[in-house]
Amino acid sequence: MARPRIKDVARHAGVSEKTVSNVINDYTHVSERTRRVVQEAIAHLGYRVNLAGRHLRKGRTGIIALVVPELDVPYFAELARHVVREAGQRSLTVLIHQSGADREHELAALAGFDSDFVDGIILSPLALTPDDLREHPGAPPTVLIGELLEEGADHVAIDNEQAAREATEHLIALGRRSILAVGGRDATGLGTAEARTRGYRAALSEAGIPYDPSALLPVESFRMSDGARAVAGALSRGARPDALLCFNDQLALGALRTLHEHGVRVPESVAVMGFDDVEGGRFSVPTLSTVAPDKAAVARTAVQLLQRRIDEATGSSTSTDEAGPAVLSPQDRVVAHRLVLRESTEGSADS
Repeated sequence: MARPRIKDVARHAGVSEKTVSNVINDYTHVSERTRRVVQEAIAHLGYRVNLAGRHLRKGRTGIIALVVPELDVPYFAELARHVVREAGQRSLTVLIHQSGADREHELAALAGFDSDFVDGIILSPLALTPDDLREHPGAPPTVLIGELLEEGADHVAIDNEQAAREATEHLIALGRRSILAVGGRDATGLGTAEARTRGYRAALSEAGIPYDPSALLPVESFRMSDGARAVAGALSRGARPDALLCFNDQLALGALRTLHEHGVRVPESVAVMGFDDVEGGRFSVPTLSTVAPDKAAVARTAVQLLQRRIDEATGSSTSTDEAGPAVLSPQDRVVAHRLVLRESTEGSADS
């Protein structure tokens, strides 16, 4: 059966196609009786609005891309769910792409995948450099999430340095002094690990605790196996920490497993702190203390900024000045985070 069209609805309702269009677009100058008749015809025929046609008439496809390093990392999966929800409220479809933290894949995303099928991109870059961004001035509207690579780009993130500082301060307040940073990376750079390491070091310095470079446990990736392996290696080398600051919850969950296998009690002997507040940490044994970024706010802000850029690119922006349409200034938005304290640092209620 052919898909019903506006003219079919108009014929069934006994009104003009323009009237049907007015009802679909919720124009106010339609009588309640006419609106009801048209809506009944729409329901009877199973008519659906052609969003693709509507977008194309505006010079758009109605599709945006979300590009993340790894889809099976829970933080990105949870973030994607929020982005899809926010985009859906704006009648946008989200294409989700996994870059694998590979520079060529991230460059392809930045170039719009060499096609015109996406209106804009929300990108979490791990391999790109500031020069990569500067060399793609004709890229589709793009919003960066994660650490800021380039001044002048639309960007959304939590304050990772401050968050790591607060997490370390919490461990220090518990009386912990030998704190290993799982995933730490003491290098000059703009990445998330570098920012969290700076926060960790700042908290140690403020508390008068000497910084030991061997307390950083770098990892190849931020998965449970990497956290387990890093902590096992440290213990085999004779490290005797009383706390672990893990740079994401996956590393922390892996670390918990290694501590359990070595007979180390958490948090009695070693307190463990994660990052991201993913669902798995709420069900681990013990439950995981963590830094909780407002993932819904990251998604909401990123979609809002991208919509703003898409409107500007297609001439739909309402911002004007005396010289004509305004060039919208880049936005660097910082969203909230909070510490969620659970059994891995606080202990159970009956302990």
